[in-house]
Amino acid sequence: MNRAPSRTWNSTRVVEALITAGAAVFGLGLGVFLVTGRTMALLEGGIATLVLLLNEAVSRPLLRGLARRGSAVLAVVLGLLSQLVAITLVVALGIRASAGLSFGVGLSLPQAATILAIDAVVISGAQWLVSSNDAEYVLGYVSRRRRRRTTGAGSGLVIVQLDGLGVQVFERALAAGQMPTVARWLHDGTHRLTPWWVPIPSTTPASQAAILFGDDTQIPSFRFWDRATGRLLVTNRPGDAEVIESGFDGRSGLLAGGGTAISTAFTGGADNSYLVFSRALKPGGLGSGDAFVPLFSSPFLLPRTVMLTVGEVIKELYQSRRQRIRQVQPRIARRFSFVVLRGLTNVFLRTMNLTIIADKIYDGAPVIFVDFVDYDEIAHHAGPERPESMRSLEGLDGILAALERVIADTPTHYEIVIWSDHGQSLGSTFEQLNGFTLGQRVDQLMDDAAGGSTVVESSTGDEWGPINTLITATVNAMRRGPKSGSGAKELVLGPDRPARTAGRSSDATPDDGSVPAVIVVGGGNLGTIWFPRLSTRPTLAQIEQHWPALVTGLLATPGVGVVMASAGGDACVVLAADGVRWIGGDRDGQIEGLDPMRAYDSRGIADLHRLTRLPRCADLVLLSTVDEAGMIHAFEGQVGSHGGLGGPQNQALFISPTALPLDDDLLIAAGDAGERPSFYGAVPIHQQLQRWRTRLAEQQGAQQGDSDEQARVWPS
Repeated sequence: MNRAPSRTWNSTRVVEALITAGAAVFGLGLGVFLVTGRTMALLEGGIATLVLLLNEAVSRPLLRGLARRGSAVLAVVLGLLSQLVAITLVVALGIRASAGLSFGVGLSLPQAATILAIDAVVISGAQWLVSSNDAEYVLGYVSRRRRRRTTGAGSGLVIVQLDGLGVQVFERALAAGQMPTVARWLHDGTHRLTPWWVPIPSTTPASQAAILFGDDTQIPSFRFWDRATGRLLVTNRPGDAEVIESGFDGRSGLLAGGGTAISTAFTGGADNSYLVFSRALKPGGLGSGDAFVPLFSSPFLLPRTVMLTVGEVIKELYQSRRQRIRQVQPRIARRFSFVVLRGLTNVFLRTMNLTIIADKIYDGAPVIFVDFVDYDEIAHHAGPERPESMRSLEGLDGILAALERVIADTPTHYEIVIWSDHGQSLGSTFEQLNGFTLGQRVDQLMDDAAGGSTVVESSTGDEWGPINTLITATVNAMRRGPKSGSGAKELVLGPDRPARTAGRSSDATPDDGSVPAVIVVGGGNLGTIWFPRLSTRPTLAQIEQHWPALVTGLLATPGVGVVMASAGGDACVVLAADGVRWIGGDRDGQIEGLDPMRAYDSRGIADLHRLTRLPRCADLVLLSTVDEAGMIHAFEGQVGSHGGLGGPQNQALFISPTALPLDDDLLIAAGDAGERPSFYGAVPIHQQLQRWRTRLAEQQGAQQGDSDEQARVWPS
């Protein structure tokens, strides 16, 4: 890719640095005045700021040393304490300059923390006035402290996942000028856009399993019943993610050989994993602690991040209220749990991700994979194309611009790849349409002989995965220490907490240990039903024999588009209220009445055939109705959703450098005029990225060989 504009100290950067330094001094003085009522002279403020920076510079190597030995939590705690102790000593014991100035006042640690917070607010305001990019500030802060420790030159990939960003929304953002960095790449020809079709289930864990391990057969839905273990597996739950990843044994992960995974569901074989679901219960589940030190040892970066987190919470309160006042439809209630979640994930975790990325770039990691969930989470609650969702793309574009600049300052030649795991489709929820949930409807239709049902409702709990991973890994590290691998305990916050609290098993079984008669799960507009008391997946005929009113009752329910069941072997039958279609087997392609799939994309037929052949496929699979505008009905509380079929949710993007050619054997040729070649599923994208890694390694080896040959011919 083209190298970004240089980060040399031009006049603009000098002015920004001076304004930031002045703001730091002013903010410190203001904080002291507001907290203690005492004034601080300009010289004293400057010296205090300098002392804080020196404290960071001195303490950082020590903290990194502790963190590398597995004491990540200890390093974080010491980093926080070092900041508070430093400012306490600076203010409480007094600063004596050569001019004889002195300042002293008693100060407690809470007061010191308040002063740092006030200073952070002032600095943030100053940087906003000079149009400083938040991501630029974070990455620049880390890079200026890592530049001297950069390793040797090489080549690598930085793969950035823009979670939930569909092609349609992306192209709208380009037209609106909300993603100028990516627009420049595409216009200059350094990158190309290749769409890809996201098959059912169109969820993050399924797509990540495919791109990281090249396996799209383990995950039939976000939550699924596993007959082999008698458990309900939840893909963003650390313990269950670990079980799922064990099924990828023997596969070559995309990130094997020195790679780094950040905020993903699975490791991808990475040597270094940070905030990864499947690692959270293991010793060192947070990842190597030295990558967290730049954030937690900084006297300005951490308080600034905390204040911006609070600002994001306030922004969400305002935006949700605006939707209510304007009576935007469709919409859902944006609960306080999401208000807190948005602040934590869209600012705090994003900043953590950025500091880790910069750290690994300066380490020269051969491949880095990171997931940013900003857009996806807002779009779930506000809608895929609502103003607040689209504005989040501006921040993500800023991240890409900042990464471009950091990469330009490293000897490692990195290529940036952008990938999204799915899109999102808009629509009122199934419950809003009917007044009851899918689980409640199944309860109504089940015969008394079923013995009752266990309904597991899928809510916005899936979005709490990153936070729960962070909390689980942190608490377990504090409980057991870095050398003990026993006693791991999973902690859960958010809407899933009642069903997954400590002492309750994850298999959704009643307290008496009996197996439930039926489990109903909704994920986006994909509904899934299992009958756990049946030892194998039943056919449609067997289901109708046991529960004759169930399928016909579901098809008569508003919002239910089709129901799929097994027809025996690898065949399935798809039913709608006015027609039946067989897929696979001897009757493949036969239709009675109207085609149930006529309202869906034609690729959905292959999707359902693939889904029915998965070993963990649900006994009944439901898709909501979809209208001509692509509006669907989620079987969970989300106005923007994904997981099934219909609307833009199945159209994701893959933006790659033109310096790395796409292989025709992995692409599906364009059909209609004007269409672009595309990928079907993320498995071929995994294969393409693996090939690029191989080619980059070969090129690097050839260049190293040429250098060695020259060294022999022209010795120094």
